[in-house]
Amino acid sequence: MLNFTYDIPTKVHFGDDALDYIGEEARKFTDKILLTYGGGSIKENGIYEKVLLELEASGVKVYELSGIKPNPRIDSVREGIRIIKEKEIGAIIAVGGGSTIDASKFMAAGAMVDFDPWKFISENKPMSPALPLLTVLTMAATGSEMDCGGVITNLETNEKLSSGHKDTRPKVSFLDPTLTYTVNKYQTACGAVDILSHIFENYFNVDESMYMLDRIMESLMKTVIKYGPIALKEPENYEARANLMWASSWAINGFVSASSKSSWTVHPMEHELSAFYDITHGLGLAILTPRWMEYVLNEKTAHKFYDLGVNVFDIDKNLDKLEVGKIVIKKLNKFFFKDLELDSNLKDIGIDESKFDQMSKKACGKKGKIEGFVELSPADVKEIYSMCL
Repeated sequence: MLNFTYDIPTKVHFGDDALDYIGEEARKFTDKILLTYGGGSIKENGIYEKVLLELEASGVKVYELSGIKPNPRIDSVREGIRIIKEKEIGAIIAVGGGSTIDASKFMAAGAMVDFDPWKFISENKPMSPALPLLTVLTMAATGSEMDCGGVITNLETNEKLSSGHKDTRPKVSFLDPTLTYTVNKYQTACGAVDILSHIFENYFNVDESMYMLDRIMESLMKTVIKYGPIALKEPENYEARANLMWASSWAINGFVSASSKSSWTVHPMEHELSAFYDITHGLGLAILTPRWMEYVLNEKTAHKFYDLGVNVFDIDKNLDKLEVGKIVIKKLNKFFFKDLELDSNLKDIGIDESKFDQMSKKACGKKGKIEGFVELSPADVKEIYSMCL
């Protein structure tokens, strides 16, 4: 177990009255705000009207940037920065899921500098200082509403990479589970996978874990496994939506990762799938994760799979650890591809092996390897991609 500093300063309004606080919270930071969002769904379900009403009632002037796409593009970030600088805007409120919030984090930092925001990625420039960011969450998945990181895509270079800083962590987030009622089955399923993957990336670590945090991660996993299928069948089940939303935030806000040093493994591999093929992030994670588990399961790593199997999937603790690990993978396959009804391989979504060499090298980055739970070379990553066909 490592020493750590715990600091999660995001203020959260959680519940079906969360949007009532938008105006008073925004006014603490500015009287001119940029409202960012994706497509037109927030105008159809009443969120847009409610947000505008609350902001205007508090005397906040609103400017807008719409059309932020999934796997958010650097072009949207540049446009947001242009508006902020031109109108001398003092804060951002992002209404949407992870894509809108992530893009807005790059806008918040980019508005404070005089260079192109892609340099936060290409030259590793710090995303600090940053404008205050507030968020209205409409889909439980990425945890961006309570963490400091963001992922952005550059279609010109086929890159999807992440950066962040404590200054880009949202100041206030408004979490109303009823806002996720209209999220369709597919996106709900992909969101559940994303939440689970964030937990897995910390759970499977190379250090001695803190017992308490491992048990919390297992509880979060059980929550997603229980309520994900319920939300698919009963989209307006408040209990299911609320549990998924809160699990999303706590899976990646820094709490469960505090006492372990773990390099993420499956996310870098999936980011290449999203960068080259623009697929839904959660779907890519679902296809990759069981194959990665199969590839790294051995006598040395089986202890972690054993804990997962016994404490999350209720597998017989008297079984051999390696056998428990194999059962875990079978159960996870069932959850992703039967219970959540997601596609189970890359061929079904139109992806072949033609770019595997290029993707594998890029996934391993400048170091030429992924230093995760089990170290992976480009050849290892290519093999995992091939297992997904």
